[in-house]
Amino acid sequence: MNIARMKKTEIVWMQNHLCRHKHTYLEHQNCYVSENPNKERIGFLDLECSNLHANWGIILSYSIKVKGKDKIYSRVINKKELGTCLDKKIVEQCIKDIGNFDRIVGYYSTKFDIPFLRTRAISTGVPFPGYGGFLHTDVYYMARNKLCLNSNRLDTVAAALFGETQKTRLEPKYWTKALMGDAKALACILDHNKKDVLELEKVYNALIGYTRRVDKSA
Repeated sequence: MNIARMKKTEIVWMQNHLCRHKHTYLEHQNCYVSENPNKERIGFLDLECSNLHANWGIILSYSIKVKGKDKIYSRVINKKELGTCLDKKIVEQCIKDIGNFDRIVGYYSTKFDIPFLRTRAISTGVPFPGYGGFLHTDVYYMARNKLCLNSNRLDTVAAALFGETQKTRLEPKYWTKALMGDAKALACILDHNKKDVLELEKVYNALIGYTRRVDKSA
C-alpha cells in the first residue's frame, strides 16, 4: 500500500488501531489490507497498442476499471493526435488515471502493458511513477500456476471458468484503419478494450482466493 497517497486521518487511524497480531496497522500494513479489503483501491488495466514493441508501436487506447464498480477510466487516440503528438496525450491521461489506485491489476501486464506504458512515457517525456509508486498484480500468472488449460489466454481462461467469454476478436482491418484515424475503427478498439477489463475483473475474482498476496511494485 502507498502511505503517501493516504489521507492524514487514515494514517492516524492506522497508528491508533491494532491488527490481529496486536501491532498497529502502520507496523503491519499487510494486515490492514487483508483485514480491510475495501480500503485498497484496485484498478484493472488493459492497453490496446499498434505493435507488441513500444519502439515500433503506440498506445491506441486504454481502460482501467474500478474494482466492484461500473466506472471505467478510458481514452482512445484520435486522428489529430496521430498526425501530431502520437500517443503522448493518451500516455499522460493513463498515468494520471493510474494515480487513482493503490494496485493495478493486468493480464500478462508484467511483460507487456506496464513495460509498454513505461517505455512510451519515457520516450515521450511523460513522468512515470517510480518504484513503489503503485502495486501490481498479474492475473496471467495466477491462471498459469493455478489452472491446467491448453492455453493461458484470457479468453480461454474465462471460457473455462464461466462457460463463455466477453472478449471480442477484431479483424486486422480495424487496426490498420485505426492508425489512419478512422473513427469507427477506433471506437471498436475502445469497446474491445473495455470488454477486456470487465473479463479481467471476473477472472481475478475467481482466482484471487487461491493465490498468495504479493505486494510487488510495478
